[in-house]
Order: sequence, then C-alpha cells, then structure tokens
Amino acid sequence: MKRVITLQDISCVGKCSLTAAIPVLACLGVETAVIPTALLSTHTAFDSFTSLDLSDQIVPISEEFRKNNIRFDAIYTGYLGSARQVDEISCFIDGFRNNNSVIIIDPAMADDGVLYSGLPADFVVHMRRYIKKADVIIPNLTEACLLLDVPYKSPDSFSEGEITDMLKALSKEGPGKVVITGVHFSASSMGAMSYDRGTETLSKAEGTKHNGRYLGTGDIFSSVVTGCLLEEQSLAEASEHAVHFVGRCIEETEKAADKRWYGVNFESCLGELSGYIR
Repeated sequence: MKRVITLQDISCVGKCSLTAAIPVLACLGVETAVIPTALLSTHTAFDSFTSLDLSDQIVPISEEFRKNNIRFDAIYTGYLGSARQVDEISCFIDGFRNNNSVIIIDPAMADDGVLYSGLPADFVVHMRRYIKKADVIIPNLTEACLLLDVPYKSPDSFSEGEITDMLKALSKEGPGKVVITGVHFSASSMGAMSYDRGTETLSKAEGTKHNGRYLGTGDIFSSVVTGCLLEEQSLAEASEHAVHFVGRCIEETEKAADKRWYGVNFESCLGELSGYIR
C-alpha cells in the first residue's frame, strides 16, 4: 500500500483540508500520514473560530520521522498559512523526497481574483519559489494567474488556448504535471484542464456547472488527483475522476443548499471512489 503524507491545517468542525483529505485518500486505497500545520476550532466560514499555529511542531515531528526511518511515496501539501510554513515544508520536502516519491502541491492561497485574507502580500513570491519543488501542482484559475503574474479576469472569458498557455508556462517553472481547476468551458459546463510535460499530453475534464460556491471542493479535488496518481493513473484520468467526484459531492450538497458554506456532502459519495481504483 502506498503511503502519502499530507501537510495542511485541520478544523475540528467543518469539511475541508485534512478533514476531507484523509477519508478521500483512504477510500482510494492510500495510507495517509499527516502533519497538521494549524488547528482550528471550525473552518473560517463560521462567524468566529480559534486558530493555533503549529509551525513550531513541523521540525520536531520531522526529526521523529527520521529517527524511526519513516518514508513516504508522496508528499502532498495544501493550504499553508505563512511564508514560514512554506519555507519549513520546503525543507521537509528536501529531507524526505527520494527518486521515486511524488511531490504534489496545491498552492491554495486565492480565489475569485484575490489572495486569501490573512496572507502577506509577498506570499505569492514564496509560493512561486515553492512550486519549483513539485512534480504536480493543482492551482485554481486565480492561483495560476498569480503564480504567472498575469491579469485575472472573469473565468468565462478565458479561452482554452489561454489556459493551455498557462499550463505550459507553469510547467516550465518546474512541475512536470499541472492541473488548473475552475475552468469554464461553456454556459453549462466547467471543470479542469491538465498538461503532462513528460508525455506532452493536454487534456480537459468537463462537468456540469453549478451555481454558487462550495467550500472544500478544492481540497477534495486535489486529494482525488493525489490518490489516483498513486494508483498509477495518468494525469488525465486522475483529473477526470476528480471532476466527476466533486460534481457528485455538489449534487448531494444541493439537496440541502443552505449548507453550502459548511462544506460539500462528500461522505455520502465516498463509496464511489473504490470504482476509480483499477
């Protein structure tokens, strides 16, 4: 069984980050280890919440892993709350990657054209340097624009040709495989486009466009891609599965539309993930 370690925050209540990643990866047949980067009482869509930065624990935990000769087939990182965390986890990658490991980075830092609140203005600079260590990156459209320093515009105004250029430009920064999410294909469909530099394969994965925003879908998408890649699937296959699964989760959530802010109802769809494993 493959083992992935994922480094991102965890909320005691709320469907995002580690709370979503662990069950998704488990259902894809992947053993999941974690280093929580922050502990939140709830996710940030609640009116109030507490947050404990766990940056000081990254190095001590890493040292214990080394003492116990613990190794990982993949390192997968999600939201990181500070430049310090980016730098420390960059060092973690250097210390634990090997010739066969896969480094997957979800540069979760922005949406709808703006950087997440609480992140410093120079965070993008740190992230540009960080993604050079990746084999795979999974930015949304806003994050792709920030990483490439290109103007953001309405998602439905980006052509497939422009997205293709962005995919290839990001790949030149280091990662051999790139997926851009939140791509609008038509008035009724959206999904993701991907590029594998090694095989020079460009692909798109389309799903039904749903109105509104659904918290945690990016975390679920990246987790499905990670699990499928560890099952030796192509990037195109992994992206197709991720788009389909996120769509199914949204469909289940629409049955209780007032709960969109809480996170998608992925639990009722977890059984479907076994069908993605060969």
